[in-house]
Amino acid sequence: MMDLHGIDLNLLVAFDALMKERSVTKAGIRIGRTQPAMSAALARLRSLLRDELLVRGPQGLQPTPRALDLAEPLSRALAEIQHTLDFTQGFDPSTSSATFTIGLSDHPTFALLPRLVTLLAGAAPGAALQVRNFSARDDAIDLLDAGEVDVTVGVPAVKTGRILTQPLFEERFVCIVRKDHPVAGRELDLDRFLALPHLLVSPENERFGHVDAALAKRGFQRRLSLTLPNMYAAPLLIARSDMIATLMAGVVEASGHSDELTLLEPPLTLDPISFVLSWHRRNDAHPAQRWFRNCVVEAAPRDKAKTPG
Repeated sequence: MMDLHGIDLNLLVAFDALMKERSVTKAGIRIGRTQPAMSAALARLRSLLRDELLVRGPQGLQPTPRALDLAEPLSRALAEIQHTLDFTQGFDPSTSSATFTIGLSDHPTFALLPRLVTLLAGAAPGAALQVRNFSARDDAIDLLDAGEVDVTVGVPAVKTGRILTQPLFEERFVCIVRKDHPVAGRELDLDRFLALPHLLVSPENERFGHVDAALAKRGFQRRLSLTLPNMYAAPLLIARSDMIATLMAGVVEASGHSDELTLLEPPLTLDPISFVLSWHRRNDAHPAQRWFRNCVVEAAPRDKAKTPG
């Protein structure tokens, strides 16, 4: 078996041109090489393949049986290489059959995915979308490092030079209680807030969230009655109990239970939660990946999406 490491791709390009033109001079013009360079390439090909390949005849260079055997498969292989290289320089979504993989935490699955699916179906009907779920924010980096996803959408993870990010949207916090709760319709001051049993949503299974951090700064602590990892289970549980929960407004809106709940302003300052699009640096310049990232930006909640960077 021939060692491919010893083959110069330029020699195969020269061979393809010689077979098409049957002339050293015309073949050189075809691929932009001088006649001496083409003659040298033919000499190297003869030595490499141990065959004359092209011999002079009454109507120019005539291929040997060995050259004829090689001509079609090598021409086809070069065309495939050219197609592959051309693909990396441009991307046509309307004809693409690519599969894009996105990693989503819980909230973006509800807030972004339906619009993304619709957008892809219209712009790239032959493309496919695969979704991977993750909970812990640093799991996004693991998925990107392993090449298991093209992009992720979630809260920002620890910054690394190899992972690039772009802000997508923000969610503000609201407090929710059931519609007929004793505090419904009243101003929620800190005393009332602390007196109630609380539900904490913690995808990473911690018993200390944003509210707890804000309370701790003021020397307070709330009473947790229930901690659960799934934020979309919280609105229904609140609607069926005496508990209070502090959730992202978008979760309440998308839960399907907002008509059973009363929304109240939290009695303390809570910074909004940012959601970011993340991707690995190795995919940054790829046209198909760039296009897909733009689709994700477009699919983000419209009144909350950030301008693409």
